[in-house]
Parts: sequence; C-alpha cells; structure tokens
Amino acid sequence: MSPYIFGVILPLLVTLLVRNKNPPKKRGVPVQTGGEAGLAIRNSRFESPVQSAWEGVATLAELFEEACKTHAERLLLGTRVVLAREVESGPDGRSFEKLHLGDYGWLSYDTVFDVVSSFASGLAFLGHAREERAAIFADTRQEWFMALQGCFRRNVTVVTMYASLGEEALSYSLNEFVCSLFWYELTFKSLFQTEVTTVICGRKEMKTLVNISGQLDTVKRVICMDDDIPSDASSIAYNWTITSFSEVERLGRENPVEADLPLSADVAVIMYTSGSTGLPKGVMMTHGNVLATLSAVMTIVPDIGTKDIYLAYLPMAHILELAAENLMAAVGVPIGYGSPLTLTDTSNKIKKGTKGDATALSPTLMAAVPAILDRVRDGVFKKVRAILGGRIRFILSGGAPLSGDTQKFINICLGKVHLKSPRTQDTKEKQAPKKVLEDDWIFLAIYFVGFCCRKEWPNSLGMGFWVAKILEGLLRLFLESPRRQEERILGKLNQAHSSHKRTSLSSFQVKVYSTIKCAPIGQGYGLTETCAGGTFSDVDDTSVGRVGPPLPCSFIKLINWPEGGYLTNDSPMPRGEIVIGGPNVTLGYFKNEEKTNESYKVDERGMRWFYTGDIGRFHPDGCLEIIDRKKDIVKLQHGEYVSLGKVEAALIVSPFVDNIMVHADPFHNYCVALVVGSQFTLEEWASQQGISYINFLDLCAKEETVKEVHASLLKEGKKAHLEKFEIPAKIKLLSDPWTPESGLVTAALKLKREAIKKTFNEELTKLYAS
Repeated sequence: MSPYIFGVILPLLVTLLVRNKNPPKKRGVPVQTGGEAGLAIRNSRFESPVQSAWEGVATLAELFEEACKTHAERLLLGTRVVLAREVESGPDGRSFEKLHLGDYGWLSYDTVFDVVSSFASGLAFLGHAREERAAIFADTRQEWFMALQGCFRRNVTVVTMYASLGEEALSYSLNEFVCSLFWYELTFKSLFQTEVTTVICGRKEMKTLVNISGQLDTVKRVICMDDDIPSDASSIAYNWTITSFSEVERLGRENPVEADLPLSADVAVIMYTSGSTGLPKGVMMTHGNVLATLSAVMTIVPDIGTKDIYLAYLPMAHILELAAENLMAAVGVPIGYGSPLTLTDTSNKIKKGTKGDATALSPTLMAAVPAILDRVRDGVFKKVRAILGGRIRFILSGGAPLSGDTQKFINICLGKVHLKSPRTQDTKEKQAPKKVLEDDWIFLAIYFVGFCCRKEWPNSLGMGFWVAKILEGLLRLFLESPRRQEERILGKLNQAHSSHKRTSLSSFQVKVYSTIKCAPIGQGYGLTETCAGGTFSDVDDTSVGRVGPPLPCSFIKLINWPEGGYLTNDSPMPRGEIVIGGPNVTLGYFKNEEKTNESYKVDERGMRWFYTGDIGRFHPDGCLEIIDRKKDIVKLQHGEYVSLGKVEAALIVSPFVDNIMVHADPFHNYCVALVVGSQFTLEEWASQQGISYINFLDLCAKEETVKEVHASLLKEGKKAHLEKFEIPAKIKLLSDPWTPESGLVTAALKLKREAIKKTFNEELTKLYAS
C-alpha cells in the first residue's frame, strides 16, 4: 500500500475508533405528556419544567428587588456620553451623522433601585392607575430598563414597541387592530389597540408621536426620557401632559408611595410579534412566563455572574433582549448599553479612529440574532474577536435559526470549546490529552490529503469545509497551551497550504486563533409566544446546525404533518411540527381570541402548549434541528414542493449576497429570487474585472454582474444539494439594503415576505414574464 494512502486512512480509522468508544451524551429524553399525540422530549437533567430558580421569587419585580439587595454596591447600568457629533457626506451625496463617544459612566444597583422606586411613585403621582397600560417607545437604553422596572413595581402592564417603526403602526398599537402589512404599521397600532394611557419615549420618538397626536385618543401622559423635550410638543395642543423622566423621578422622590407588587399570573408585558408571517399580534406575557425562561437559562450559561459584563444593543421590544437584561440584572452582571450603529469601531455612526461600544466595554456576554452574526462572518474574519471587545466568552443567538456555516465560523473565530470553571479545572486537564490526540489525528488526516497528494482539492469537497476542519483541530490544541503550539502550528499550516494558495491562512489569522480564550456560540430556539424559551445548545455541544435540547422550563413535542410529508416515525430521525409546552408558554394574543384558540392548547394535565408552525427533527441525543416552516412551503406547477426558507439559508452564504428572498409562483415550474447585493464584495469583484460603473445601483444593473451573482447562487445551491427546481432560475439584483426602517425585515432582521412582495411586485412579475 502506498505510504501516502496509508497516511490518510490510518488517522481516519483511529479517529473513528476513538470517537466511537464513548456513546453520544443524552441531552434530551422522551417524556409522557398529555394533549395531541406525538413524540415529546424533555431536558435530561430535569424531570419536570422549572418555574423559578430563586427561592421565594415569583415575579420579575421580586427578582429585581432581591438582586438590588444582594448586589447593592455593584455596578448595574452603563451608558456612554456623546463627546461630539459630526455630519459627513458620502460619495453619493447623502449625509451621515458620526459620533465620538466617551467611556462608560455607571449607576450602581442601589442607585438604580432608588430611581426605579421614585419613578414608580412618580407614575402614581401623575395619575397612572394600576389597571391602565403604559407603553415604552424608545431605543434600548438604561432609562428603558428603569422605566420597565418602575412599571412592574406598580403592577402596570407594559406594551413594548420598536423605536424604528412608523406612524400608522404606533396609532394601531395605542388604539385597535386594522389591516397591516408593513413594519412601519406595527408600533403605532399596538398603542391604539391596547388603549395605552401613558407613553414613555425618547426625544426622537416624541417627534413621531406629535405627528399622529390626533389619532391617540387614549393617551393622557407622555414621559420623555430626555430632558430636552422638543419645542413643538405642546401639551395643550395635544391634550396630554408631557413630563421628563428626571421630573417624574423627582416627583416620586418627593411623594413616595408603597410598591404595589404583581402576582406571578399578572400580565407583565404585551409584546407584539414582528409580523413576519402576517398580521402582528400582541402576546400577553405573565411574570411567571418570563421568570420560567430566565430560570431555565440560568442552568445553561455556566458560572454566569459578577465577573461578567453584558453588552445590550438589541431592541428591548424583542423578547430575547428583554429576557437577557432581566437575567443579567438578577445575577449581578453589569449591563453596558450600545446600539447596532455604534457596536464596533467600524460601525456606521462611529467616527473613524474612535472606539465602538464593544471595544469600549470589553463585554464577556452578549445576545445576537443570526443576521448580525452573518454580517460578522462576512466582514470581519480577521478581527472578529477584537471587534467584539476582546473578552467575549459566550454569545446567545435567538430570534431565528442560525445557519450551520455561520455558527461554525463564529465558533472557530471565538473558540468553540468552553473552558471549565475553576472548580472543575482538574477534570478539564485530565481530559485534555484525549482531545489533543483526537484532534491531532483529524489534523494529520487532512494534512496528508492536502500535502502528501500534492494536487488541487476538488471544488466539490468545499474549501471552507477543509479549512474549518483544520482550524477545528487547531483551536482545541491552542486550548491546552497556545503559545507553545503557535510555532509548530504555523509551520504545519505553511506546509499544508503551500500548494493551495487560495485556501492559505495568513500568519496574522493563525495568531488570532492561537490567542483565543474560548467563546462558544450557544444557539437557542424560542418565540415571543414562549418568552424566547424552547431549546438551547449545551455549552459542551460543539455541533452546528442544531438548536440544542429542550430548556429545563419546556417540553418539546413533534406532531405529524402528513400534508407536508413530515411524520414522527420517519427514518432516520422523527420529524414533525414543533409544539412547545411549559410554564413559559404565554396566555395568548391580546384581543384576538380566534388566533389564540388556533395556536394555543391546554391539555388534560393543565399544561399549556403553543403550536409553532415550524418543522423540526430530533437527533438521537435529544437535540432539535429546525428544518422547515409550514408557511414557507410552496407547491410548484408540476407538484414539486419548495421550502423557501431552506433555499434562502443555503444561498445566502454566497459572498455576493447581503440578503435574499426566494419567491415561488404555484402557476410556474421554477423559482425566482430578489437578491440584495453585498456592496463591498461586488465592488471588489468589479475592480478585479475592470468593470466601470457610476455607482452601486449602476453596478447591480449590469448584465455581467447579475450573471456573476446568479452563477454564485447556482454554485451554492449545488453544494447544498438543492434540487434544480429549488434553485432560482432568474434573479433581480438590488442595491439598497433591507432594514427595519424600510419595513422589509423585522427587528430581528427576518424577512417580511408580504411586504417585500408588495414592494417589488413589478420586479417579480417581470421575472416570470420574461
């Protein structure tokens, strides 16, 4: 036998033998439940759903008060001061505001509790009764959190609204439901429907309120988080009183009242869904619902506590961020506030040469949505750890399924094997040699394939896969002793890639990986209707593409969906619609009994279940994988079924694509797609090809550009083993990004299909007509 072949086969065989010695860990196990027949799984460590991890605590108000007593002198909320604002003009003539931000200034737990208590008393002094609802309409900031806690201390239900939304939506939220298709219609409509009497907002949002003041019949009071109230916001003209946040706090401090704390079953929040699949709905969350999710996550993130720092930048109107901040406050983690536009040193609103939020804060924990991580993957490969502050040890991703490619990439860049806590350090050190041995064999197998065979690797193998596999081994070696390994690894990489230039790694990249301190991404699955609770990846689970076992607060059940061909007796894995049960499942939709009865069920044992409409499958270890969505499946003219979400997930990895929506007309036998081009990548490609263009819009309109992007989609589709009818036959290349402000994506950057189809109806019609 050739020594080269022997060198390839032997390491692979040894790797398989080593791995097969230990059976896979059972992370989820079957459980008997009531309700509709199906296959139900619970977390392997908890026989019944967890409701509260804190003894004697049953509400979010009690949880916050206990935390303030325990961590009174510790820092809690941090905000950056704006040192300077500048306006810069872009090449296309548009103006952009750039900020120079200072360091973080902090408030301690006892200071925040005093503000919260005074704000609660101030609400009562202004005349806000407990049975009335208050709305918070602002960007994520420390006043948002304090206003929320202040409302909880008066048992006031809070209606959350996205600050990026427009006028018609706000009117609706304050009054009552009417037809809604666009993102901008959500916030104001939630104010109208819920009959809000007090609106708590920022200066920027107050200007929007003024524009629709005539439609806000129930609003009596407006509280501005900023002291500089807009001059045109006259109280007399709009039949409401306007008071600054600091003034409400002062009034409450001078006129204190006793707290009127809620019960576990009281509604804490009415949170509107993003409306990505239809009309937005107000989800009624009790204190007990949210507390169950917080308690469950406590068992997932290891050693979370006072040594950590959390970066808050997602909208607090999103359940992922609201739950995360309440959990951080509960366990003594300081919360530093930022924004998506100031997150990194290269963010749009950060003045060049100054620090972004992540660099200034150096967080150890943060939440993210897949679209954010996709952008990290695409744009900051070399600086991914430094760009997030240099200290991240854990990222929680939720809001939508995260692609396996993105999760693997972020895990590679941040370090995908979690370091054990100090009290288990001995265990880690005992296990390390086994991991090193295993990864050395993996590395050697790939090394022999690339180096000994001395020929180009076939494109069908996927360059990214092999690079990822090499790095997967390297990172685990670095875990043992990074500095000692660096020189040896650099030498191996230079050898292994010397004849494969297009996949070689720079020494800078390897040095970045060699200093990694291990910050895994944990991917979770949940919905607004389940208070973000559902499943969550275990820290020691380094697999990708899955969303982990059930959280300790939830049971996950798969039920048959015969029409889609998904059954619980499918082989090799059971498949079906995902149904979530447990104390985290919410009460239902506000003033929408029909939709509530359609999506929520209570079984004979009293457990509440939510029917998600998502399709999943259980792996042998009890972990869930999201594979489809009922509403995303379209039947083509010749009877083939196309899963739009699956196709989009496969194609968006193209470097030319910033966003994509696949469209399938049931009266045709092929798909088309709207593709938002990646400006940086396409302009770089055009420069290499010597293609001249006026601006990015002109570049996207050129035939050769469209052909290049379409070819990349075909390539990615084949790599993902898509059927021919699933790959878009025609595309329309777009230059403008889809943002929440445009109404085309949600706050979590999920597609709003109906809005996109309506906006680009003419383009879609032409794609099928030509």
